[in-house]
Amino acid sequence: MLRNSMSGLDSLEKKLYQLVIGRLDGDNIQNEDYRKRIIGLVKKGIGGFIIFGGMRSAIKGFITEIQSIAEIPLFIASDIERGVGQQIKGATPFPCQMAVAAAIDRNRQEDAGLLEDAIKAVAAEALDIGINMPLIPVMDVNLNPDNPIICTRAFSDNPRDVAWFGSRYIKILEASGLISCAKHFPGHGDTSIDSHIALPVINKSESALMNTDVMPFVEAIKTGASSIMIGHLTVPALDSRPASLSKKVINGLLREKLGFGGLILTDALNMNALSATGNVPVECIRAGADILLHPADADLTVRELMAAAGSGKIAEERIDASLRRIAEVKAGLQSAGAAEADYSGHKELSSLIAGRAITLIKNKAGLMPLSDDGTQLIFAGDRKYFEHSPLRGHFKDTVNLADINELRQGTAVCAVFTGVAAWKGSSGMESTERQKLSGLIDGAKKSIVISFGSPYVLRHFPEADILVAAYDATGQAQEAVIKRLQGEADFKGRLPVRLDARARTH
Repeated sequence: MLRNSMSGLDSLEKKLYQLVIGRLDGDNIQNEDYRKRIIGLVKKGIGGFIIFGGMRSAIKGFITEIQSIAEIPLFIASDIERGVGQQIKGATPFPCQMAVAAAIDRNRQEDAGLLEDAIKAVAAEALDIGINMPLIPVMDVNLNPDNPIICTRAFSDNPRDVAWFGSRYIKILEASGLISCAKHFPGHGDTSIDSHIALPVINKSESALMNTDVMPFVEAIKTGASSIMIGHLTVPALDSRPASLSKKVINGLLREKLGFGGLILTDALNMNALSATGNVPVECIRAGADILLHPADADLTVRELMAAAGSGKIAEERIDASLRRIAEVKAGLQSAGAAEADYSGHKELSSLIAGRAITLIKNKAGLMPLSDDGTQLIFAGDRKYFEHSPLRGHFKDTVNLADINELRQGTAVCAVFTGVAAWKGSSGMESTERQKLSGLIDGAKKSIVISFGSPYVLRHFPEADILVAAYDATGQAQEAVIKRLQGEADFKGRLPVRLDARARTH
């Protein structure tokens, strides 16, 4: 067990540093100046770090080092929605949450067991490396097909399914000694705006919000989530202020109405959603947040908090209330290497789930099994996936969509790659590319469209003979699709969202 005493908080400054989780770039920890800067923050009493990148062994060693220096145990957070391998090289990447929901039938006991194995694998790798605060699960209900930042990060557009899957993540992570984090309250799924770029405004009634977006968070609280992340978004039915700056949302709704007593984190403070607000860290603490996640400058943030506390803008009682919650959670933190991680077995498990997720949405009889004879593969979407795609090894005739104006005779296989990423602003295809591909499909003798990423892309190509959703652009997802097109494995995936309507009605 790590030391859990908060007796080191002998000054206001150290207290305020405890409210901050700063950024740790794992790829920079070999740089001596960078290491000194991180260790300096540890000695000042920073609450923890959110890790991006780095090699597994190096990160594990550095976490052990800074934890040994810290007077108070550090939160080590990371966005590992797709497994620890999403962030750390040498750890296992897992399929996205939507792919998991496609692979797992929650009414089958065998599938529930497979899901449990997957979550335990993620937990074991986090514990092995020293990550004690995995920022999962995403509890957003993806009600907007054009959502640029949630999309496949969500389990489903059905709040009941989101609640079921998310609750199982929370239960297993917490039982493993980890701090689960349900995000992004009160729900980031019904918007077409990326909050990294601008402030989303969700115009729906309070009752609609509670019945859909908030419902999974209610289940998360019942299941025992240690923390909840507040999204940078505005819901006018709740408050004119963004949720992360709103006492009505944080205290009125989440604390008082829903009875949540755990840690409340802001979403990353380096995002542009709150750029029009002055002194964001101070306003977040005043609103009731316990932890300021990923500010651009941790030292500057503490100086701003110090000034606000000195002027009486932030009450000492408000700070102490957050410190009590932080101390309670930190008392149960585990040290790095606390679990045995079977990395080889986890890779096989990840591949199994990726294969089971592949979903056949439309199928015109007679086209499968697919052969390479007379087949042309067309790459479309995000070009970064094209050059080294394993699909090239299965098709002799490959071409990029931008380089052709008409298809050859035979079967056209259109591989559309899309991804969800911060600051990108879109999770789908550009309209001009979409129109060109649709025109080519119209003229094709036979056509297959595969979405490696957002399944919503497929709604634009109803004329295709076969439609396949793979949810991820990973190599293992691509290999899994080929096996199924060639008849070497069955399609088992179940589509977790509707493609024919903007949103479900519940």
